[in-house]
Amino acid sequence: MMKFKHIEQLDKFKKDIKKLLKRFPSLEEDLDSLVKVQLIAYHKLNVDNHGVFAIENLAISSSKIFKVKKFACKSLKGKGVHSGIRVIYAYFPIEDRMEFIEIYYKGDQKDEDRERIKHCYM
Repeated sequence: MMKFKHIEQLDKFKKDIKKLLKRFPSLEEDLDSLVKVQLIAYHKLNVDNHGVFAIENLAISSSKIFKVKKFACKSLKGKGVHSGIRVIYAYFPIEDRMEFIEIYYKGDQKDEDRERIKHCYM
C-alpha cells in the first residue's frame, strides 16, 4: 500500500483539532481517511478530484502549501465532502513528508490563517 514517509501535525493544528473534536467527534478518523484516499491519490497517483488546491501568493519556497476543500466528515451527516471543514497542510515532495498546519470549520472562520502559515515556513 502506498503511503507518505512522514506525516506530522504541528502544535497549533493539534490545538485546532482538539477544539473541533468536541463538535465533530469523527474528525481524527476522517483525517486518516483523507490521507489514505484523497491525498495519496492527489500527490502519488496524480488524480485530481478538484478537492485539493495549492494556496498561492505566500512567497514560501521550502514547500507547497495546500488547502483541502472536499473533506468528508462523518459527524456532519448528509453533507458528504461538502462538510465545510478545511485542512491546510504543507507537502515536501523530495522528503515525501507532510505537515498539517491548520484545520477549521468554515462557519467559524472564512479563510486560512496566512500569517500562521508564513510564521511556520519563513
